[in-house]
Amino acid sequence: MGQAGTAASSTSGVDSFGGEIGRGQARTIRARWELKTVTRIRQAVALDLVARGVDEDIVGEAELVTTELVTNSLRHATPLADRTVRIHWKARGNCVEIEVSDGGSDTQPVPAARAVWATSGRGLRIVRSIAHEWGVQRDEKQTTVWAALGGPSRRRVGH
Repeated sequence: MGQAGTAASSTSGVDSFGGEIGRGQARTIRARWELKTVTRIRQAVALDLVARGVDEDIVGEAELVTTELVTNSLRHATPLADRTVRIHWKARGNCVEIEVSDGGSDTQPVPAARAVWATSGRGLRIVRSIAHEWGVQRDEKQTTVWAALGGPSRRRVGH
């Protein structure tokens, strides 16, 4: 896809995935199972949250958490049956919940142990440090890692 297809058009109110920015109760996108989609996903989430009036600090946190969750999914799991990764988010005031779903892997997503000289493996540690709450839901078809920013989740799921 060319440059024109990767940027969102703020005048049309539609992001690069074809969704209406800031509309409805929540947004869900399915993105191709490719690392190069991470930037487009992050931009779509940020544009949508800004349009919903979410504070700039929470939008920045949502961008970072989205990037980490999607990147972890693409690096460590398998795609959903349609060869995509699913990103779902919603905002109520300044409370934002983000979910990333994939086809799962052989292991449970957990933060890596602290390693000073490691060049990778910090994704879920970053999510844990930023999120008010976070968790993992698994079944035989998919794994969903979620994070709540700006306040508690409505899930009330234990870790």
